[in-house]
Amino acid sequence: MTLEDTARRAVEAAVDSGASEAEAWAERGTSRRIRVYDGEVESLSDAGGRGVGVRAFVDGRSGYAYGTDLSEGEVRETAEAAREAAEVADSDEYGGLPEDCGATPIEGLASPALDSWSTERKVELALAVERAARERPGVTQVENAVYSDADGSVALANSTGFSARYDATQAWAYASAFAGEGGDLMTGLGVGLGRDPDALEPEAIGAEAADRALALVGARQPASRRCPVVLDAFVAASFIGFIGSMLSADAVQRGRSLFAGREGDEIAAPALALSDDATDSDGPSSSPFDGEGSPTRRTPLIEDGRLLTFLFDARTARKAGRATTANASRGSYRTPPSVGTSNLIVGPGTADLQALFREAGEGLYVTDVAGLHSGVNPVSGTFSVGASGRLIENGEASAPVRELTIASDLVSMLLAVRALGSEARWVPFGGSVKAPPILIAEMSISGS
Repeated sequence: MTLEDTARRAVEAAVDSGASEAEAWAERGTSRRIRVYDGEVESLSDAGGRGVGVRAFVDGRSGYAYGTDLSEGEVRETAEAAREAAEVADSDEYGGLPEDCGATPIEGLASPALDSWSTERKVELALAVERAARERPGVTQVENAVYSDADGSVALANSTGFSARYDATQAWAYASAFAGEGGDLMTGLGVGLGRDPDALEPEAIGAEAADRALALVGARQPASRRCPVVLDAFVAASFIGFIGSMLSADAVQRGRSLFAGREGDEIAAPALALSDDATDSDGPSSSPFDGEGSPTRRTPLIEDGRLLTFLFDARTARKAGRATTANASRGSYRTPPSVGTSNLIVGPGTADLQALFREAGEGLYVTDVAGLHSGVNPVSGTFSVGASGRLIENGEASAPVRELTIASDLVSMLLAVRALGSEARWVPFGGSVKAPPILIAEMSISGS
């Protein structure tokens, strides 16, 4: 059976066993990972998997079951198990399938070029990443140089008659380089991602890891101060990913978001525009439909400094008396859908990085933060996280610094956005985020 056949038969079996509504999510995928060290392959893995997850509804209750055997008999048993789970679940007046299902056409989610790359070529790409980092003068070690890719197919069907599928591919590589000696040993990360290996530039990835490590050699603790702060794209993406999680309607309805009740409020500077967009063909989390069959779309979240909406799936939308934003997310067939971001995209500005430094004048360029998810209070938004980077003096990047903390609250930080860089990039931190460097007018820096 095709994946769509599997999903449809699972739905039929759930309804035949007594479910009033049902949906099935079927997937098949293969992933490969190559890790090299000191010019040799340290590990190589090639793994595949498949499965189907069935959600069944009975009298306002829902149950979920999944299985990895896609034979007709086993799929039927999985569907019946979902219906049985629904019968003993608590009632939920907001549960059920979305009212409108469909698929948004998106070109380029799967690249046929991935199949043309042999394992040997992928190994050479990983080795090229490591060489580019290791050969940079001053680099003392390259701890990780990894190439990985994945290709897969997803199909979803439900009892309203909706049935659709899509294919997607991903390829990425990264390196972690060290520079310095002893207590001054500093690390830097380089990352690249795309739909196939042709989109990766191994020399650029390795060089980025080396450059980020070398830029921190000799770092010392700075004096405490309040000053402008430039967040590089990696750090900006980490903050945006955390903010995106608090724009989930589920977090809002549970009282776990500082943005609850603030739709329409000014929560950011006018320069900042944030959207969730599952239709961007380059987005790592793009798809034609969400985890429960709603057609995906672009949802503006912050424009002109105002919070426009939260992210909804069918259940949270019903609870709020709203329409879904097609943000039902699934980790895999093993889990039922829940609200989540797709691709968070920050609109770029017009300034390059050097222009941001000049505008900052005297301040701090943050290239790494530690403990973000444990250091931010999701209800108040206050945070204090460890950081490292470089001082900005006379409008230029200057001495490297470490062992400092940056502190503020998220709304104050968003309101203090002064300018955004012109070069946005996809960063796989805190979800799938595309962000440029961001200049914050002022933050508290705690050091010596």
